[in-house]
Amino acid sequence: MTEAREELSWEQFGTAARELAEQIAADGYQPDIILSIARGGLFVAGSLGYALDVKNLHVANVEFYTGVNERLPVPIMLPPVPNVVDLSGSLVLIADDVADTGATLKLVRDFCVGHVADVRCAVVYEKPQSSVQCEYVWRRTNRWINFPWSTQPPVVRRGAAQVIDS
Repeated sequence: MTEAREELSWEQFGTAARELAEQIAADGYQPDIILSIARGGLFVAGSLGYALDVKNLHVANVEFYTGVNERLPVPIMLPPVPNVVDLSGSLVLIADDVADTGATLKLVRDFCVGHVADVRCAVVYEKPQSSVQCEYVWRRTNRWINFPWSTQPPVVRRGAAQVIDS
C-alpha cells in the first residue's frame, strides 16, 4: 500500500506562490534579496521575485536529500557559496519548496545571521517536525510531497540517481 502523498500541480503551485507573496506583502516585509535554496526553491524564489518586484535573487545550492525520505547526515552547502558581502545589511527572504526537517533552512539562515539586517523564510510546505518555523507558509502537511518539477524522471541522467517524487 502506497502512503498518501500531497500532490502539487503546476497550477496549484502558481496559486501557492501568489498566496505566499500576498502573505509577505500583507506582513509589510520588503526583502532586498530573495535567497533561493536550489533546486526546489528556485521555482519559489523566481515566482516570489516577480510577485514582490524583487530582481535581486541569489542561490544557495544545498545537498541533503538522496532519495524519498533518505538524506545525508547533515546538509552541505555546495559551491559557489553566496558571498556574505553581497548580502550585507540587507533584508533577506530565504525561499524553498519545503521545510521538512528544517536542517537545510537552518543551515542557510544561520549562514545569513550576523551579516544581514533581517532574514525570514518562505516555503510552499512546512512539516510539523521542521526545526525551523517559517514566517511564511502556504500549507502544512506531514506527508511526502509530489512536486510538479520532480515527479518525472530526468530526460538525461547525469551521475548519481535523482530524487523522483513518484
